[in-house]
Amino acid sequence: MKLTERLRSDYGCLFDTCIIRANRTAEVESIIRAMVSNLARYQQVADVVEIPWFVIAVIHLMEASLRFDRHLHNGDPLTERTTQVPPGRPRTGTPPFTWEESATDALRLERMDRWSDWSVMGTLYKLEGYNGWGYRKWHPEVLSPYLWSGSSHYTRGKYVADGTFSNTAVSRQMGAAVILRRMAEKNLAVFDPEPETPFSETSMPFLRYAPQEKNTHANALQAFLNTLPGSYVKVDGYAGDKTSDAFKRATGYYLHGDSRSN
Repeated sequence: MKLTERLRSDYGCLFDTCIIRANRTAEVESIIRAMVSNLARYQQVADVVEIPWFVIAVIHLMEASLRFDRHLHNGDPLTERTTQVPPGRPRTGTPPFTWEESATDALRLERMDRWSDWSVMGTLYKLEGYNGWGYRKWHPEVLSPYLWSGSSHYTRGKYVADGTFSNTAVSRQMGAAVILRRMAEKNLAVFDPEPETPFSETSMPFLRYAPQEKNTHANALQAFLNTLPGSYVKVDGYAGDKTSDAFKRATGYYLHGDSRSN
């Protein structure tokens, strides 16, 4: 899946509006403390593959529960080559492997060392790709729990086995983006600036009148508008007349693209 401008916008809005669930905040802080305590090990691998240490740390959480006796590829024991997907890694060397050897192999296998966009959007794109695109392709109604579990963006629905999706199953694992959001708040994760895109007349603002198009930015706007006195807007991501009316009451202007603004 290609990192399009639409996908960048989606990641950016989701990260900006990510709220950690109150009953998971202590768990998030505990995870981050464990990561920071092993920063030197993450940095050692980060220096080799030239990616941010915090990206390696969240992958370590998701794939191996922060255990240093497990492969970063999939959590298999370092005493043998991997048996789960991807099997037979690392291809070279003799087990038992060091965690650093395995981690370097895993990140190179996923071509992390060839990726240069470590902005918020570029980072989330690579992390979701690490886990797979099944949610976006086959269950777009559920935001990937690999990224968003433990936040306001995720409630239920997950793959319980390869190719087997359950609408009612709930991921208990903390999402990678949720951890990164808190690390960013604590200035532990410092992302690259988002690459600038030249403005053109065909460029469309993120917040616009679009009653037939669901948009995460519209969803965030509607939630905000409902915090204002006398504003009652359905939070559904479709910015139609009622959303534009509420926006005008708040700002004095209709949404971009609303014909009433002419």
